Amino acid sequence: MRAPPAYQALRQALRDDIASGSYPDGVRLPTESELVARHGLSRQTVRRAFQDLVAEGLVYRVPGRGTYAREDGHRYLRQLGSIEDLMSLSDDTTMEVLTGLRRRVDVEAASRLRLDDDVVHTVVLRRLHGTNPGVPFVLTRVHLPEFVARPVLQARELTDGAVSTSTVIGLTEPHLAAPITEAAQSITVSVADDEVATATGCAPGHPMLRVDRLYSDASGTPVELAVSHFLPEQYTYRVTLRRSS
Repeated sequence: MRAPPAYQALRQALRDDIASGSYPDGVRLPTESELVARHGLSRQTVRRAFQDLVAEGLVYRVPGRGTYAREDGHRYLRQLGSIEDLMSLSDDTTMEVLTGLRRRVDVEAASRLRLDDDVVHTVVLRRLHGTNPGVPFVLTRVHLPEFVARPVLQARELTDGAVSTSTVIGLTEPHLAAPITEAAQSITVSVADDEVATATGCAPGHPMLRVDRLYSDASGTPVELAVSHFLPEQYTYRVTLRRSS
């Protein structure tokens, strides 16, 4: 049986060292030069192994300082490519409702949902990954038009303090006249306000990844606006892009 390429063997050895606790979370790994000397490998081979570990979320690099271990499972990784992927967040995360679904005036959200008035229904939630009790990685404010919110106003999953493995679109879509077929997404950088900071366990003003998604049904009608603030230390966002046929 042919031996794996040298970079793969080194990558696996470093994986095993991290998993065994030889490099606990936040501890610096050997430098490229140290690994070159220790294993008799080329610098390019070592660099490729590090690049793969960074892509997997097992280590992170600090320019001018080195490469540091991140324990497996420390950061939540989600690869998205479809509406179904967004709905499947319920498969491996927990939704905790901080402020239950309520009617409120929000001019900006109503405008983005293309409503005739300024009234929306909003639920504020956070998501956690892992167990006992789980690590919070995002606060999301979900805004719904009246016709979307009405059928789920009494849903226990959307009440104050509710904990479930649901998603808001998973709860609302069965009541829509047409299925959700599109999510227009924008990604920017923001800072944590007091509510976000409390929910995710960071300091106010901490840099956050902001993801806005506007969901529309098959007729092109907006049915949900979700504004999420992700904690970068706890979340990796990955999208696969394919060439159209």
